[in-house]
Amino acid sequence: MLQQTTVATVKGYFESFTARWPTVSDLAAASLDDVLTAWAGLGYYARARNLHKCAVEIAERRQGQFPRDEADLLTLPGVGAYTAAAIAAIAFDQRAVVVDGNIERVISRWHALERPLPAAKPQIRALTDRVTPPARNCDFPQAMMDLGSGICTPRSPTCLLCPVSAGCAAFAAGTQTDFPRKAPKKQRPTRQGVAYWIERDGAVLLTRRPETGLLGGMMEVPGSDWIDAGEPALQPAVTGTVKDGLVEHTFTHFHLQVRVVVPEADPDATIAALALKKKGATWAPIEDLDRYALPTIMKKIVRHALKNI
Repeated sequence: MLQQTTVATVKGYFESFTARWPTVSDLAAASLDDVLTAWAGLGYYARARNLHKCAVEIAERRQGQFPRDEADLLTLPGVGAYTAAAIAAIAFDQRAVVVDGNIERVISRWHALERPLPAAKPQIRALTDRVTPPARNCDFPQAMMDLGSGICTPRSPTCLLCPVSAGCAAFAAGTQTDFPRKAPKKQRPTRQGVAYWIERDGAVLLTRRPETGLLGGMMEVPGSDWIDAGEPALQPAVTGTVKDGLVEHTFTHFHLQVRVVVPEADPDATIAALALKKKGATWAPIEDLDRYALPTIMKKIVRHALKNI
């Protein structure tokens, strides 16, 4: 949960998640829908899908036992280089080169690396390998993470309290906050789309997004494709009542603007008929929408639609 997400945001989710599924076997036995619903609002939903897949793999194919070897850990669903190294070192006391954002910052400042991220990642890993000791494998990466999160912070590092400041090249030059160097950010493009709010007997139509890709496996209010602003529409327009205002949401790589439309035609003859053919399409009681795995953008659309009815 903490990958790409702050501790403050994660804390409540983690506590409720582990209370509901305290063991790997409990999580493996849960439905993916329940897991995605519990995750809703944290973003990066591939993490939830992979966490569930990994639990199933451990519970059903590995007799409930996690592999101890870094290379074997990398074969688990959703486990990348950082996670595999962190588990091997912290859980199983294996020597592994653990590099997270905090450690990247410490190493970049210590050596005053001019190469910007992400291009500097291989160099940072090699330099971290050089200082990773052969013993106390569990302690070293946690100490480095604590150093980065508590002292070598992004904006206001407390270098006078740092136990290794004497050898830090950036501290010596007074350029701590200039590191790590980062490549210029690309401007986020804006995409636009339409969401169709279709009600029947106190329920609203929801469909499920494809298992792969952005928001994979989550429920959604059916709608058009999300296309770059200014491009011609990819789907035929559907006449209906347009709700005032736009729903806006910013993803990692683009900004989205969605207009909410209530189609005029009979739902069974237009959009609803098409949407119900999709996997997971359902009429969801409006009063029970919080039980569905709706990502943040869809929750915004729901709030907008209900506010403007």
